Amino acid sequence: MKKYKTAKELLLSYLENINDPNRAIELFSLDAIVELPYLKSEDRPWNWRGIENIYSLLRNIPNAFKNIYFENVQIHIETPDRIFAEYAMSCTIAGTGNKYSQTFVARIVAEKGEILFFRESIDMLQSPKVHQ
Repeated sequence: MKKYKTAKELLLSYLENINDPNRAIELFSLDAIVELPYLKSEDRPWNWRGIENIYSLLRNIPNAFKNIYFENVQIHIETPDRIFAEYAMSCTIAGTGNKYSQTFVARIVAEKGEILFFRESIDMLQSPKVHQ
């Protein structure tokens, strides 16, 4: 995978590669932090520090969600090393076969062409019960 220079390029590559954890993990720095605070409300782990922990998170995404597709990416704030964006996602919940759509917002901080910090939020009222 080529090295990206800006936070926007990293976000777009992350969205493009979310179904392939081996490619997605290449975008993160060794000491990266990922935060998904909406999971805290479900008493689930919500932050991961370090490449090994982030990789374990990314490996589990395709087990819970199939055929993830992102669209309608809107960049609200952008500098070369920071971005705040909104995007829509569609997929199938692996455990139920139900279709699922959600709108996300994310903040990314990049350093040296890698994701150093990634925080993503969703509307919890739209969130499915993945493990039924």
